[in-house]
Amino acid sequence: MKYLLALLAGALGVAGVVHGEADDSPGLQLLGVVLVVGAVVFAVRLARRGRLR
Repeated sequence: MKYLLALLAGALGVAGVVHGEADDSPGLQLLGVVLVVGAVVFAVRLARRGRLR
């Protein structure tokens, strides 16, 4: 279930980057990149915690 949250955040981030590119909005692109990076970090931390237990 938590992986789904990371996937949705990543998809939202990618959509923000794409929409920001089309609209020429650097702030929206930055927010999209931050969302994607945060989702990847969240998913990696979830995966590492699952292997350690």
